[in-house]
Amino acid sequence: MTLAVRYTSARTLDTAPALSAPPGPGEVELAPAYVGICGTDLHIFHGDMDARVAAPAVLGHEMSGRVVRVGPGVEGWQPGDAVTVMPLRWDDTCPACRSGHQHVCQHLDFIGIDSPGAMQQRWVVPASTLIRLPDSLPLDRAALVEPTAVAVHDVGRAGVAEGEKVVVVGGGPVGILIALVARAAGADVRVAELNPHRRLLAEELGLATWNPADEDVPALVGRWTGDAGADIAFEVSGAAGGVDTAVDVLGVRGRLCLVAIHPRPREVNLHRFFWRELTLVGARLYDRSDFEKAVTLVADGTIPAERLISKVVPLTQAPAAFEALEGGGDVMKILVDCTDDSDGTDDAEGAAV
Repeated sequence: MTLAVRYTSARTLDTAPALSAPPGPGEVELAPAYVGICGTDLHIFHGDMDARVAAPAVLGHEMSGRVVRVGPGVEGWQPGDAVTVMPLRWDDTCPACRSGHQHVCQHLDFIGIDSPGAMQQRWVVPASTLIRLPDSLPLDRAALVEPTAVAVHDVGRAGVAEGEKVVVVGGGPVGILIALVARAAGADVRVAELNPHRRLLAEELGLATWNPADEDVPALVGRWTGDAGADIAFEVSGAAGGVDTAVDVLGVRGRLCLVAIHPRPREVNLHRFFWRELTLVGARLYDRSDFEKAVTLVADGTIPAERLISKVVPLTQAPAAFEALEGGGDVMKILVDCTDDSDGTDDAEGAAV
């Protein structure tokens, strides 16, 4: 028997025994080491995705770990290999797949949402989802490869080029990662973020920031660009005000890359799109090349992953960690240590938090 963190109903998680089946043909069994909690996991925890997530559901898709066993027909992998997982399973038959866009398959199985995820001590996945990690990369830092792959994909979709002026609206984990990846591509980057802790962290990482609560961000962009406007804006806040800011900072033929998930329709200044010939680009998930580049960026220190990890908790304390993330404040990224099943808080088992 192994332990798993399960979503059972709105605002209720538990840690419970889970059966570990041997890997079948084309599959591998992993021992997850660290699993990050992301915004999508919080949406599930709040009950917002009950129409999609079948409870009890094992969460988690930002992970690192090692191969334990390989199933029949699996080649190139052996026990002990350090890996992360690109948590996508597509059907290869739908129109999106046939056009070469498997990552947005029209029947996509996002592992960790649509099927069991990584927040458990043993996890069986298709061998095709594995991404090799260098032995020199600590596994806690490697848990940030998946969100870094998101950022790599976003920067690629926006077409960020050297010398371009980029505004990132929203300085949470993904926003900071986008800013760092864009900077690595040679862009001049500014981050607009309300939370003072997040602004401080961004500044410690060498990123210039603005506080939209106290500053007129479009006016600041005008002074920064000589009234030309930004070349690219990333909307990562998920807020209506963030959409307005992202549109208003753009110059002629600027590109707005929509990263955040907006659960309801937003009003958008379409006159601005017409007047300045703006472009709106959606960015969702990643492909294998994004993941492989993300591994390199984390491994070589371009992404200082250790600075983004606020806390590491044992598996049994994962339910309480969700509550800590809800509060925002000084928390950026919390990792769950799946190798540590020591006793946590009294309400970890069957907790409603």
